[in-house]
Amino acid sequence: MNSSKLVFYLVKKYLRFDKSQPFITISALLAFLGVSVGLMVLIIAMAIMNGTSKEFKEKISTMSYPITVLPRESRNIDRYALAALKRKFPDLILSPYLNTQAIVKVGEKMEGAVVFGVDFKAEAKINSIVAKAVKSQDISGFEIITGQGIEDSFMLDMNEKVTLIFTQSQPGGLSLMPTMKRFRYKGSFQSGMQAYDNAYIYTTIDALSKVLKVKDNKYDGIHVSCKNPMQKIKEIREFLPSYLVAIGWWQQNGNLFSAMAMEKKALFIVLMLIILVASLNIVSSLLMTVMNRRREIALLLSLGAGKNEIKKAFFWLGSVIGGAGIVFGVFLGLLGIYLLGHFDIVTLPADVYGTSKLPLDLSISDFISIVAGAVLIVLISSFYPAKKATQIDVLTTLRNE
Repeated sequence: MNSSKLVFYLVKKYLRFDKSQPFITISALLAFLGVSVGLMVLIIAMAIMNGTSKEFKEKISTMSYPITVLPRESRNIDRYALAALKRKFPDLILSPYLNTQAIVKVGEKMEGAVVFGVDFKAEAKINSIVAKAVKSQDISGFEIITGQGIEDSFMLDMNEKVTLIFTQSQPGGLSLMPTMKRFRYKGSFQSGMQAYDNAYIYTTIDALSKVLKVKDNKYDGIHVSCKNPMQKIKEIREFLPSYLVAIGWWQQNGNLFSAMAMEKKALFIVLMLIILVASLNIVSSLLMTVMNRRREIALLLSLGAGKNEIKKAFFWLGSVIGGAGIVFGVFLGLLGIYLLGHFDIVTLPADVYGTSKLPLDLSISDFISIVAGAVLIVLISSFYPAKKATQIDVLTTLRNE
């Protein structure tokens, strides 16, 4: 019998159920199931983390905008800077804006808000949330659209008058009075992010400039939409004069995504430990097989079988148990992702997460990392028992057993 046939024969034999030592088979089965369940949980968890991160990025990048051009200190952006940007980068979609803080007052109830003055035609091209809220309406004059949270809080009706109290003051007899202006409510938007839905209000840039007494063609910033903003921002920064700065949405929310990335890494390590613990069953199962088959191994060695063949047999035995667990775990993980993605097994509160479906997105790199990590753990777990099998003292074993 040649080397490969002997190895195959031994692996096949030791995988069979042994009635005299059933615990060995049970241990091997537990190792198989442990690796499978650990891999399934890890795949689904990584898909959920990726999906959640992608969902947040889409929502935040929409409301925070891919790139925002801002003035340094207290200066404004004028129409010449806007025109220069349009000439230099004709592929960019630009939406200048004014913004300020205000207090929303309806009846006796008041809440704080952030008010944006925009050109709705330009803004709708780069903000799908605003575009959906405006639809076919022509927002003009002193009209506003608010976040869903503001609408729900004040229970606003279409065309209802809403008073905004601004931080700018105006003379009022012997004292200064805050600037107040009534706007007509024309609709609401829902971004899926409560921080925006509970605070953001949009009106026309002409209306807000009149309230704030801002000169024509002066802006607080410019919202920019483009493909590959992380690359484009470098060109924009090189072109901008020293009094202007370009900021990407990933910089404005850097702490959030850094925390999410760290959570993902920590979750990967913790769940990989499940596979590591399961692989200990492979070690114990193989060691028990070695101890139970000492006489047989010693006999094979005395008949001319090489230690390398015995080592390969037990190494492949552990690899088959762990490898089968990996294959089955991958199948269960992908099946779980399919079921969670196509059926409402887990539902989320839409007002908190912006969607009722569980966000799932398993990247190729994560999948490869998971499988590679599991394979490495299984191979390491199979190596020690295989080496131990070759350290049997042939003469002592055959004499005593």
